[in-house]
Amino acid sequence: MEILTYIAAPLLNPFWLAMVALGVFMGIYIGAIPGLSATMAVSLLVSFTYGWSTNTALALMVGIYCGVVYGGSRSAILLNIPGAPAAVATALDGYPLAKKGMAGKAIGITTVASVIGGFVGVLFLAVFAPLVSSFAIKFSPRDYLLLAFMGLMMVGSLGGRSISKGMLSAVLGVSLGMVGLDAMTATPRFTFGNVYLMSGINYVVAMIGLFGVSEVLTQLLDKDGKVIRQKLDRIVPDFRDVAKHLPLTIRSSVIGTVIGALPGAGGDLAALITYDQAKRTVKNPEVPFGQGAMEGLIAPESANNACIGGAFIPMLTLGIPGDSVTAILIGALTIHGLQPGPTMMSGTPDLFYYIIGALLLANVFLLIFGLTGVKIFTKIVEIPKGILLPSIIILSVIGVYSINNSLYDIFWMVGFGVLGYFMKRYEYPVAPAVLGIILASLIEKNFRRAVIMDGDIFNMLLSMVTHPISLVLILIIVFMLVSQQRKVKNFTKDIEDKNVYEAEVNTGDPEDTEAPFAEAKGVFWEADVPEKTESRKSASGR
Repeated sequence: MEILTYIAAPLLNPFWLAMVALGVFMGIYIGAIPGLSATMAVSLLVSFTYGWSTNTALALMVGIYCGVVYGGSRSAILLNIPGAPAAVATALDGYPLAKKGMAGKAIGITTVASVIGGFVGVLFLAVFAPLVSSFAIKFSPRDYLLLAFMGLMMVGSLGGRSISKGMLSAVLGVSLGMVGLDAMTATPRFTFGNVYLMSGINYVVAMIGLFGVSEVLTQLLDKDGKVIRQKLDRIVPDFRDVAKHLPLTIRSSVIGTVIGALPGAGGDLAALITYDQAKRTVKNPEVPFGQGAMEGLIAPESANNACIGGAFIPMLTLGIPGDSVTAILIGALTIHGLQPGPTMMSGTPDLFYYIIGALLLANVFLLIFGLTGVKIFTKIVEIPKGILLPSIIILSVIGVYSINNSLYDIFWMVGFGVLGYFMKRYEYPVAPAVLGIILASLIEKNFRRAVIMDGDIFNMLLSMVTHPISLVLILIIVFMLVSQQRKVKNFTKDIEDKNVYEAEVNTGDPEDTEAPFAEAKGVFWEADVPEKTESRKSASGR
């Protein structure tokens, strides 16, 4: 009964309730601006709330945290510009839905999935915190290395039609991620004597350039582009749709929570991994992934919001930050005379359960604010290009400059925008490049730590098959590789089927050959079928 009183404290205090609501509301709109991250918002609040009571400061910070993580999906869906790295996977299917006039439906299902994921993460925090933290602490550098390689295996899911082009894009990203000072020896790499390159390339800058600026360039050169009117007759998702995708939502939320509990992993990796697992496990989506599949929105959004609860687990039980935001929260608690760690649950249980209550309340407000105001948000894509595109550039410049207060980052953003434009033009996917930049540091640091811990590479490789966690991760990677091979074979078979079909069309074969090829099997080329069918009908009419 006492625990319930602690959890209900934010709800029973009107001021704390208002602080959580204000934080969520502000966070949604901050997160929708590319480059403005939860880390930045919470770090600014530390000094702002220095003189406040601990509970009041935590209420606002928790609300901001939840709101920003969700808010990144708004710009990803409407503008193809992820507001945060965790929303990269969301843009893959969210933006195609907006281009079909279904942005309202996309935001609605995204909101519900995010809230469910948030509740699952909080449930794990409340019930399984000691168990999950004891499991997470067993992860060694070699396990983080394998986890990063699992991330790289997603190139097949993010690579679009061509796996080889996706791999080239990922290699480019990893190479760019190596630019700067060596993390252990501080030796300059690929800097060419330029001091501005010594700090490396910020992956948020690359993400905004590759997604946002390249999209602006594409739209500028698309003279025939028309304003797409959005269908807003139903924003709240149908209960049957939510129930239909509930197993995927829960599965992705659990994966997100576990990854969030791993120090340094973060919501961006969780979102990409769950997007990949959704693409592998969902057999017959109504719309192919990458073309507006609802499953492509549900998996990453439920995972990155579940990561919030997961990130609090090592912070509150071990004193180890789960991500950069919880690292700042540890500092905020320290300023207020508290020390997160093993004694927190026994010494200050009221604060532990107060945070759980604030997180639950934040997700309730996330549902309210997420489903209201959608009509205003979706009007963004209906703004004339002459106003919308310059506005996107201005917001992108503000977001990029605010990261390091550096004009050089703006130059990088423009450069990545031009690169992204040509990559899109020649059908090289940009998402694997961002993935490579994000994972480059994780791969390099943990590889070197693992080698140092085990003495040499041979012992490191041997330890991977003698430790249970490492062995399980290796088996998962092998399974993913086998799945990739199957995808390659299916892709090759689709190409062969397409060539056969086109040959039959050119030789005037009977129309009954169209039916088998017009089904969902030929995902890579089905868009060509209606056009060819219409041309044949018109030819026969003449």
